[in-house]
Amino acid sequence: MPTYEYECLKCGHRFELFQKMTDPPRSRCPKCRGKVRKLIGSGAGIVFKGSGFYITDYRSKSYKEQQKKESGGSAPAKDESAKKPDSKPSPTKD
Repeated sequence: MPTYEYECLKCGHRFELFQKMTDPPRSRCPKCRGKVRKLIGSGAGIVFKGSGFYITDYRSKSYKEQQKKESGGSAPAKDESAKKPDSKPSPTKD
């Protein structure tokens, strides 16, 4: 259920309310029964989806190699350096 923030126009009391999206908005302050206005909230937190958000996704190369040795070497380690070219092209003389 979303959290809604309200502020009383009479006494200035600010409060949060857990309400269903289908519930009508609150119209009176719980302290003084004055009129309230709904405030714009900060929204929900960030939701991470996909790979790349676990500590194990960022392990060092030496850690991966050690794990590979201990597990018998059946699983290939992900290595970004394998995609890099081995050597730079040599300059040619014309």
